[in-house]
Amino acid sequence: MPEDTGVNVPVWWPSLETAGPQVRKIQTKLHQWATTEPGRRFDDLFNLVCDPATLMVAFARVAGNAGANTTGVDRISIGHVRDHVGLQVFLNDIRDRLRAREFRPLPVRERMIPKSGGKFRRLGIPTVTDRVVQAALKLVLEPIFEADFVPVSYGFRPNRRAHDAIAEIQAFGTRGYRWVLDADIEACFDRIDHAALMGRVRGRVKDKRVLALVKAFLKAGILTELGDYENTDTGTPQGGILSPLLANIALSVLDEHFDKQWRSWSKEHRVTRRRRGLGTWRIVRYADDFVVLVNGTRENVEQAREQATAVLEPMGLRLSEAKTQIVHMQDGFDFLGFRITWMRKRGTDKYYVYTFIAHTPVRELKRKIRALTRRLSGQEFGVTLIRINQILRGWANYFRHAVAKRTFSGLAAIVWHRVARWVMHRHRMSKKALRRRFHSQQGWKPLVLDGVALFDIASVTVTRYRWRGYRIPTPWTVINTTA
Repeated sequence: MPEDTGVNVPVWWPSLETAGPQVRKIQTKLHQWATTEPGRRFDDLFNLVCDPATLMVAFARVAGNAGANTTGVDRISIGHVRDHVGLQVFLNDIRDRLRAREFRPLPVRERMIPKSGGKFRRLGIPTVTDRVVQAALKLVLEPIFEADFVPVSYGFRPNRRAHDAIAEIQAFGTRGYRWVLDADIEACFDRIDHAALMGRVRGRVKDKRVLALVKAFLKAGILTELGDYENTDTGTPQGGILSPLLANIALSVLDEHFDKQWRSWSKEHRVTRRRRGLGTWRIVRYADDFVVLVNGTRENVEQAREQATAVLEPMGLRLSEAKTQIVHMQDGFDFLGFRITWMRKRGTDKYYVYTFIAHTPVRELKRKIRALTRRLSGQEFGVTLIRINQILRGWANYFRHAVAKRTFSGLAAIVWHRVARWVMHRHRMSKKALRRRFHSQQGWKPLVLDGVALFDIASVTVTRYRWRGYRIPTPWTVINTTA
C-alpha cells in the first residue's frame, strides 16, 4: 500500500483481478492484528481507504449491488460514470479530494418503501461517489470490528445469515430455553446516538481522518421526497453501504452485555441458578431484531427485558412497548419470517422445537403474484413468468429449511391456477380450451408460455439447516493447514 506522499501524484490503477487479492491481504492482516491485540487502536487507516486497490474494489462492490443504478441527489448513475466520465477519472477525482481533505458527502435522497400493514420504511440513497467512499471505509473497518463482534449476532455480517440465527434459537429451545423476550427496537436506524456510536468507533480507530469521514456521513442530512433538507442529528440512514456496519457497532453493546453474562456462567453455575429460580438467558440478534431466550420463569424474562432497556438507553435507543412481547415457545412467535413453536410430534408424546413459515411472508408472496398477474396487465407472458420464477426461487431458497413441504405444495397450486386464470382472460379461453392445452393423461402439464416454464415451488427439496455454533469463520480467518 502506498504512503501518503502528495495529492496529485500520478497513480497506477490496478485491475480488479489484481486489486481483489491486494485488498484481501491487507484485510487479513488488519483482522489478525485486531484479534491478537483486543485493545489496539488503529492509526494510519486513511491511506488504506484512499489506496487505488481499495477504491477499485469499492467501486466493483457498489456496481455489483442490487439497485446499483439508483441515483442519489446528484442524479449520477453507475452507467453514467462508466460511459461518460470514465472509471479511472472518476476514482482519481475521489482519491484527490479525499487526500486534499476536500471531500464532503452530499445529503442522501429519501425514498419511502412500502411495508406490510400500510406503513413505510425510509431509505436514504447516497450518491455514487459517497457509496464508493463508504464501501472503501467498510473494506478497511469491517475486518477490525469483526474481531470484536461476538457470535450471537448474525445480521449484515460476512458468512452469516438468518438461518444461523433461527438454528441457534431452535438448538437452545430444545435445551430448555423456551421463554422468549421477542424484542423490537423502536426506529433503530433513525435514533442511534452519534456521540455514543462515535465513542465505540474510537475504541478501535485512532486515525482522526477516518473518524472525520465516518462522522461526516452520519451528519450528511436527508433530502426528502418533497425536496426539503433535514439534518441527521441521530441515526444512520438505511440504504448506505456503511450503515449496517455502524448499526452493528452500536448494537454490539447489547451482544457484549448478554454474552459476557453467558460466558461467566459455567455449566454447573447455570444449573445452580435455575435451581434457585434465578434463570439463565442467551441473546440471538439479527440486525435490529433480537430475542432473549430464557431457561427459567416469566419473571426472569422481565429481568432480561430491564437489562436490555438499560443497555440500549445510552445508545439513544429504546424497546417498542407495542411490539416487544414476552412469549413461551409453546404459544409460538415470529422471527425473521419464520414461526417458531415448541409442540408435540405427531403420533408421539415427545415435544420438539419446529420452524414453520410465518403467515406474513406467505401473504406477501401471494400479493406479489397477484400484482404481476392482474387482468389488465399488458406485460408479455414470458417476461412475467421470468419475474414470477425469480420471486418463487428466492422465496423457496430462503424458507426451504423450515417445515415447508405442505406450504410449498399449496402455493404451487395457488400460483398455477392464478397464472392459468390470467392466461384464460388474456386469450379469452374457456376452461375446456385450457384443459385441452395444459392437460394430459398424466394430469396437468407445467405452464409454458413464450418458451418460459412456470417454476414449480413444490419441487424444492426441504432440508434441515444445521446450527454452526461458534464454527463460523470470517473471510479473513487464516486456517492452519500444517497441523
